[in-house]
Amino acid sequence: MSLHYSRLNGRLDTPAGAVWDIHEEAVARQRKGEDIILLSVGDPDFPTPGYITEHTVDAINRGRTHYSPAAGEYNLREAIAELESRITGRPFEPERFVIFPGASAALYAVFSILLDPEDEVIVPEPMYAAYTSMFAAIGATVVPIPLEPPQFELDVDAVFAAVTERTRAVLVNTPGNPCGNLIGEPTLRALAEGCRERNLWLVSDEVYSLITFDAPHWSLLRYDGEQDNLVVIDGLSKSHAMSGWRIGWVAAPPPLVEGLIRFSSAALFGVCQFVQDGAAYALANDSEDVELMRLEYQRRRDYAAARLDAVPNLDYFRPCGGMFIMVDAGRICNEGEAFARMLLDEAGLSTIAGRGFGPSAATYVRVSLTHPIEVLEEVFDRMARVAGGGP
Repeated sequence: MSLHYSRLNGRLDTPAGAVWDIHEEAVARQRKGEDIILLSVGDPDFPTPGYITEHTVDAINRGRTHYSPAAGEYNLREAIAELESRITGRPFEPERFVIFPGASAALYAVFSILLDPEDEVIVPEPMYAAYTSMFAAIGATVVPIPLEPPQFELDVDAVFAAVTERTRAVLVNTPGNPCGNLIGEPTLRALAEGCRERNLWLVSDEVYSLITFDAPHWSLLRYDGEQDNLVVIDGLSKSHAMSGWRIGWVAAPPPLVEGLIRFSSAALFGVCQFVQDGAAYALANDSEDVELMRLEYQRRRDYAAARLDAVPNLDYFRPCGGMFIMVDAGRICNEGEAFARMLLDEAGLSTIAGRGFGPSAATYVRVSLTHPIEVLEEVFDRMARVAGGGP
């Protein structure tokens, strides 16, 4: 038989998908009993705080197991609105928010509403690897703008120099994945003003907003001008160790909210009630657990940086937020893929090759800091041996 597949299916077969090849091989080898340490996924190693799970189990027992409104449960939208109003000093109503099963689903929904096939979206790179596949699925064209080393800073002039008649949106990610770079208030203000002047959407992916180390995160929702072209995506996967709960949201102007509700009704039919109840409780009753997790990520970042300082053949970017550190192996080999292969075959370490995040990261590998210090000690012992700087 020769059955038909859509063009979408073909678009999804992108080179970016190969970024996971070493990870998948590592998982298979670990399953067979090999001594493999997985450093390739941004999944928090902490348990979801107990007060959240207990409340969610109670919600299940209360019968909160039915269909949910397409926009999301009002109690969760209300909790998000109260949180953002408190943090930003601007009043937000629950109607500004739409709930999705994770930030990735939220991003896909947003750009499905904003972009037509062959429209252009400007994205700083290195960028989160899944962006490439997402835009390929939509049929949009990504216009990458390299972040400027050594601090991976964003050049606003370069962003607007890349605008063409087909440009519809700019997407930023702060704190960034994979680099852990922060986009500060002056840059975000300049982007907001420039995008408004050019009738462009500005979308900010802020899922690491509560995991910063050296400076506070500045959300685009703080912008005190008109916000009718501004969109913010956030969620609880990282900050509250709730990655498997699949809960994220969009803050958007009313016309886009209406479109997102229509998209959710057509494609998702809501997010389960009890998960939303748990998320609302998490936001309304934040405990010290969230801050303790942030402090632990900072401690791991500092430890990783100190260990890499002692390896002469490796360079790195000291992240300002998030749960990764980008290690540059350019003195050892020309491609991050080669170093990632060396780390797996010679040291049992699974990392992500930097090219999957964009050409400017071609000599890097991304290392996840989702292990306790005692495991990271072994990680950097092994890495130093491979790089020629260890015992």
